[in-house]
Amino acid sequence: MINYILADNQELTRASLEHLLKRINSAEIPGIVRADNKEQLLAALQAHSQSVIVLDYTLFDFNDVEDLLIVNSRFPKSSWVIISDDLTDQFSRQVVYSASNISIVFKDASLMEIKDTIIYASRGERYICQRVTESLLLQQKRDESAQQSTLTPTEVEIICAIAQGKTTKEIAAERSSSIHTINTHRKNIFRKFGVNTAHEAVRYAVRAGLVNIAEYYI
Repeated sequence: MINYILADNQELTRASLEHLLKRINSAEIPGIVRADNKEQLLAALQAHSQSVIVLDYTLFDFNDVEDLLIVNSRFPKSSWVIISDDLTDQFSRQVVYSASNISIVFKDASLMEIKDTIIYASRGERYICQRVTESLLLQQKRDESAQQSTLTPTEVEIICAIAQGKTTKEIAAERSSSIHTINTHRKNIFRKFGVNTAHEAVRYAVRAGLVNIAEYYI
């Protein structure tokens, strides 16, 4: 039987979550433990280290996200569902990139999405809601745009030529440059994009809007 720890200080939300948990586990009523503060949560985790924790982070007494991640790391067999009214983008990114056993969903999400989040966590899998996913993708696009702005005009021309399927020798001949010079530019492009191959570099450039997808032949 799965044990659930409800770390939510809103009575109405907690009662709703208990009802939802019982519906999800219709064949077997789950063990549900309540925790009103971090001390009670730690005690519950000590007794049930493989539980699913449903936590409203914004209403709980964690000092900051680092405090949350430290507690999480102490109980690696647990699964966490953070369900809150609102979370900052910075918080969501840090949690997603730091802990693979923490799922995130908002209280204003659809009942189906909240249910899916809990089901995934119960299986030991992570679920990131649509709102957080879109935020992370937007930030990735911003990061890529920031990186692309560091390319020199020459590097932009070379990555476009690479996307057109031209070899280093062909690019060097067109630009009246040495192969060594073109290779140096290629290495600089790869370094700035954080990639290792021409294929990866072109895909990155397409996503960043540097290369027209119609020119992408690789």
